[in-house]
Amino acid sequence: MSTTTTVSVTVRFFAAARAAAGAECETLTVPAGTTVQALVDELASRSRDLNRVLARCSYLCDGMAVRDTGMALQNAQTLDVLPPFAGG
Repeated sequence: MSTTTTVSVTVRFFAAARAAAGAECETLTVPAGTTVQALVDELASRSRDLNRVLARCSYLCDGMAVRDTGMALQNAQTLDVLPPFAGG
């Protein structure tokens, strides 16, 4: 029986998050059991701009709203980073 020690997660950045991250999308390999919050914290540590944007974002995991950032990420999931949108 093999145990997965890492999972691969695709992170897609939208609007201001894309600008702050300097990328539209990236795939990260993280330890199994990594939570949404732990991944967000890792991303936030990259730059002051990204940290500021992420503090106001909401998240979708495989198209479903993340209500609990303590949720552990699974292999091959996609996390969408959605800053507040202005609209009219």
